[in-house]
Amino acid sequence: MSDAVPLTQLNEDELLFRSTVREFSQQSIGPLVRQMDEEQHFAAELLPQLFNLGLMGIEIPVEYGGSGGTFFEAILAVEEISAIDASVGVLVDVQNTLCVNAFLRWGSPEQKQHYLSRLATGTVGAYALSEAASGSDAFALQTRAELRGDHYLLNGQKLWITNAKEAGIFIVFATLDPAASYKGITAFVVEKDSTGFTVGKKEDKLGIRASSTCELILEDCRVPIASVLGEPGKGYKIAIETLNEGRIGIGAQMLGLAQGAWNCAAKYAKERRQFGKAIAEFQAVQFSLAEMATEIEATRLLVYNAARLKDAKLSYIREAAMAKYFASQVAERVASHAVEIYGGYGFVKDYPVEKFYRDAKIGKIYEGTSNMQLATIGKLVLGER
Repeated sequence: MSDAVPLTQLNEDELLFRSTVREFSQQSIGPLVRQMDEEQHFAAELLPQLFNLGLMGIEIPVEYGGSGGTFFEAILAVEEISAIDASVGVLVDVQNTLCVNAFLRWGSPEQKQHYLSRLATGTVGAYALSEAASGSDAFALQTRAELRGDHYLLNGQKLWITNAKEAGIFIVFATLDPAASYKGITAFVVEKDSTGFTVGKKEDKLGIRASSTCELILEDCRVPIASVLGEPGKGYKIAIETLNEGRIGIGAQMLGLAQGAWNCAAKYAKERRQFGKAIAEFQAVQFSLAEMATEIEATRLLVYNAARLKDAKLSYIREAAMAKYFASQVAERVASHAVEIYGGYGFVKDYPVEKFYRDAKIGKIYEGTSNMQLATIGKLVLGER
């Protein structure tokens, strides 16, 4: 027999962490899910709870007020929270896998001290890359940055920015020279109260409706030189490397969503009776739940493997793309089957699975569409042969 440790096996600290997040999610988030979805509003009382539990600064070192944890623990948190509500899951995901990771890797000592301490203790972060004409072609962005003495002026518009209404710190990508293509792109740290900076309308979305997805408007937005993250012209590198990590986070979100939908479907199948017995006793329902469970476990292996590789400082780009791609496919399939197991009840908002189904769709779109993941995977696997 092999002595290899299963990828899904957790150590004692990870088990305790997962248990804590699961209990919090069920008890504190669960009762608010339907109201947040219907009102398209993130419950304000959840934010201090997320910070107090250390879930908004999992990898931030203790000296900055963070939890001093691992990337894998951040992935566990996103998974467990998303099993209850993917809207809360993505808020925690963007905070940890995008914003915190960008500062940890690219921030100066002064920036780390100033911003990480805030992200750990009470300030939400947002990551502003996308624009109307810059989606999958991320480096076609048109937001301009002009150096004016001791500061930059930023002008442009960002779209589909997650956490925008709650955030106090934004990582905004702009170009110093459109003619320089990706070599002109620079990352800036912009405060919410900066002159010339406005958070625009919140999008009316199909799913993850409690998550704020807004436009950002920059009109001669003044940003000090000290607020450049990394180096001028190196924003493309920050964007690529941070999004590679973020894709594991979205994989975890979709994994949690799939598990949440399965949990509901399995429970309902044991309770719902037809023809004198629970529908879980019918082979067709058993087979459906078995296929769903198998795909969820395969997803967990992919997501956990990518996260473990990242923590071990090993190459994980291919694995991150695979995890994100497969997890989004599985989440949509599992949520769809869950609706079918509920039958007519699955199609109404009185039961939870229709929300899982709506929430799942975004997994194939943001932080790199499924086609973009396949393009990355194809290039990497073909290059290995």
